[in-house]
Amino acid sequence: MPKYEDVIDLYDDNGKRIAKDIPLEAISPLRNAAIKKIVSLTKRTIAVDLAGIEKGLKSGSVAGAMIKGKEIDIPLVKNAAKIAGIVKEKVQVFDGDGTSVVIKGNRLVVVVPEARMDAGIEYTTGFTAVAAAVTEAIIDEFKIPMYEANMVKAAVWGRYPQTITFQGANVKSILEVPQNNEGAGFALRNIMANHVVSLVNRNAMQGTALSAIFEQCGSYEMGDLIGNFERGGLLSLAYEGLNANNMLYTLVKKNGKTGTVGSVIESLMDRAIDDGVISVKETLPSGYKVYTTKDLPLWNAYASTGMVAAVMVNVGAARAAQGVPGTVLYYNDLLEHESGLPGADFGRSEGVGVGMSFFSHSIYGGGGPGLFHGNHVVTRHAKGVLIPAVTAANCLDGGTQTFSAEATSGLFKEVFGDIEEFARPMQCVAAEAKKVKKKL
Repeated sequence: MPKYEDVIDLYDDNGKRIAKDIPLEAISPLRNAAIKKIVSLTKRTIAVDLAGIEKGLKSGSVAGAMIKGKEIDIPLVKNAAKIAGIVKEKVQVFDGDGTSVVIKGNRLVVVVPEARMDAGIEYTTGFTAVAAAVTEAIIDEFKIPMYEANMVKAAVWGRYPQTITFQGANVKSILEVPQNNEGAGFALRNIMANHVVSLVNRNAMQGTALSAIFEQCGSYEMGDLIGNFERGGLLSLAYEGLNANNMLYTLVKKNGKTGTVGSVIESLMDRAIDDGVISVKETLPSGYKVYTTKDLPLWNAYASTGMVAAVMVNVGAARAAQGVPGTVLYYNDLLEHESGLPGADFGRSEGVGVGMSFFSHSIYGGGGPGLFHGNHVVTRHAKGVLIPAVTAANCLDGGTQTFSAEATSGLFKEVFGDIEEFARPMQCVAAEAKKVKKKL
């Protein structure tokens, strides 16, 4: 029997129903195989830049430093197939364990087997296993002498362990090293919005879904979605991320042509009233209506969905992602005044909008909205629902960002581009939800 009474229909990014009468638990990261695969491949998939290693060794420029007299000239790219075979042999635990080494251009894309990940605790096992295997493969294949092997290590691993990060490495993971995480559970929240934009090829609906999956999985890791709080996180994932009951698509379509942030709020209020989520608590002498709800988690999911819709409408019209923090701020401010109820994430999204405006492109101007993630000092406070809106905005940006997704995250499109769960998470999660439904 399902734990929760909530039943939803799931719709895709074209407003087409793809799963009917789905129990809320069926989209849980604890049960849904598509979400589990997304998380698994996120930590197991590693890119190796063979051209970068070859160039660095040939010039003696490794880990951000040039060491004259230590140059090594080897035809690494030309021998990519040999290196791939050796790396697979070193990384694989047993035949059929899920190990994969694929040549893409001048890169290797390595998927480390679950058996190797299970033997350790940290997700960095994927990175370290591949980096070590590539280093050994190069030394063995080209018979690098002992006193030159350190150059190969530096060309592959970067400056680590002199730095806590792998500065200058030619092995890349979509995840940051644990030392860059703000605390427990931030690994999946420490993925830049631009990375997700690249993974979904700028599809705003799919980008919202993938960001919501990363964010809510992070909330599970943090212990935020245990017991009384689990249903709220799943409802937000369902409505905001997976277009439950076609709400996100409908709000955007209704307001996309001539709408504003304010008209999105009107549409959301109408929907919430019609669905019985909110009702009038009292009417003041001025005629102002104060609303209440018997289901605050569901209202939060509705409010969060409206926030993404407002961002899509507003930023979509401007084709400029700089508007996302302002839209987030004033959408929530207007919604609270209109309803008398809290905005998305109970006020935290509104608060983040203030600081994000300053940090993204105001006086400070440290970087565009595409560089933000749930681990950032400004945006980490709103868990689960804010970053999907930031990702949606960057999907709709028309080229105004100095730090575009193409500039910062093109590698990950190449690495993950042919994996269905990353490109079309809405469809994949819905397909698996139907299987879970039968079990429930």
